[in-house]
Amino acid sequence: MAENNNKITLMALVMMIFTTVFGFANSTVAYFLMGYSSILFYLAAAVLFFIPFALMMAEYGAAIKSDEGSGMYQWMEVSVNPQFAFIGTFMWFASYIIWLVSTSAKVWIPFTTLFFGSDQTQKFAFAGLNATQVIGILSCLWMILVTYVSIKGVKGIVRVTSLGGIAVMSLNAILLVVSGVVLALRHGHMAQPLQHFMTSPHPNYQQPMGIMSFAVFAIFAYGGLEVLGGMVDKTKNPEKTFPKAIVISAIVITLGYAIGILCWGISTNWNAVLSDPSTNMGNISYVMMRNLGDVLGESLGLSAATSTTIGLWFARYTGLGMFLAYSGAFFTLTYSPLKTLILGTPKSMWPKKFTELNDNDMPSYAMKLQCTVVIIIILLASFASTDASAFYNILTLMANVSMTLPYLFLVYAFPKFKRNRDIQKPFEVYKSPAWTTVISWIVFLVVLGANTFTLIQPVLENDDIQSTIWMLVGPILFGLLGVIWYHVRQRKITQD
Repeated sequence: MAENNNKITLMALVMMIFTTVFGFANSTVAYFLMGYSSILFYLAAAVLFFIPFALMMAEYGAAIKSDEGSGMYQWMEVSVNPQFAFIGTFMWFASYIIWLVSTSAKVWIPFTTLFFGSDQTQKFAFAGLNATQVIGILSCLWMILVTYVSIKGVKGIVRVTSLGGIAVMSLNAILLVVSGVVLALRHGHMAQPLQHFMTSPHPNYQQPMGIMSFAVFAIFAYGGLEVLGGMVDKTKNPEKTFPKAIVISAIVITLGYAIGILCWGISTNWNAVLSDPSTNMGNISYVMMRNLGDVLGESLGLSAATSTTIGLWFARYTGLGMFLAYSGAFFTLTYSPLKTLILGTPKSMWPKKFTELNDNDMPSYAMKLQCTVVIIIILLASFASTDASAFYNILTLMANVSMTLPYLFLVYAFPKFKRNRDIQKPFEVYKSPAWTTVISWIVFLVVLGANTFTLIQPVLENDDIQSTIWMLVGPILFGLLGVIWYHVRQRKITQD
């Protein structure tokens, strides 16, 4: 797919962007929370966030090369100042800490689904502990296991889990083919009527505040764009190819999400299938895939028992794919963001132990410390909640907020980056200073607004201040820690 000079072509770049950004579970969560109306949010997020933000990352990456991962620190350092860059990078790293917390709990859902055909984690009460507490303890054990294996540098496990990525991608094909068969067998009848296109079936997402809070999910669905910056100098004719690839990718990904959401409406009636209190953002993909298998059997005229069996195997296959995919991502993200933080920022910002790599090229001391921090947060979160379903929902929201907030740092720095005449800019899309400022502010306000609505919605609509506190605690705690750490290390550098 590339030329002899190893430059990436248009279609190769589109495929790379698609596989980096597109997520199967994003369509199931969107349908669960907003029904068909989520398509409009995904379209708006593509126009107001995905396209302009991706082009910003492309300009950063072309102008400021880095050998240490994302290059975020260098981008913000030359654009604003070292303190801003360190805090922004630290917040970016912190978002992966929250991801580890969230996913260490969610990994048990596909694990139990693989064996039982459905999520059994809400039945995990044992020895006087409720389900969320048992999940918390299991999550801690999982974190310890993954950290130990990663420190030892056992890369074979990561290679095996790449099968999970193939399995998850195949779920999209299963959804499309099976939905088409069901639609044909039912003579065009959809389980969820299309007249509900503009309203959410979910009771928590029918008021203005709840509807606007969904925007953070739409932004999260286009996440991972910061890694695209390093592809510019590897692209053939980047001035023409890169913007075109971004626009094509946005269209393809948005269409992919839209088609996926519409396909779920073919087999899944929201009130009949998803209104059960045990259905949550952690297990929604497995619930809907199991239902898809059930509906296929019914549409083919098979017995209820056979239809149920098909549904069980659909759920088990989804559980297998998601468990392998989660495991692979977990083994990578246990060390990759940490190495980027430690090696991508000045070494003077860290004690010597933090920057030392073991024989397997892993920052073992820092990884052990990271494991301890994650375990503390897991235990605090799991022992503070008694409702397993609410626990998964809070973890999902925590991850969404923490993963999208670092974008604010990069967008804020972009106009300053453009005004810095000392930086050579071999690739430029934003050539008008006025338009650069306007577009940067639009993207900034979209991300800020989405997170603000997500944070205040539980309080205003459900008087649920606990959910808001949990979503805020990660960014605030790590933001303050980043500020304190920076000043402490600067004082030590000055004294030395």
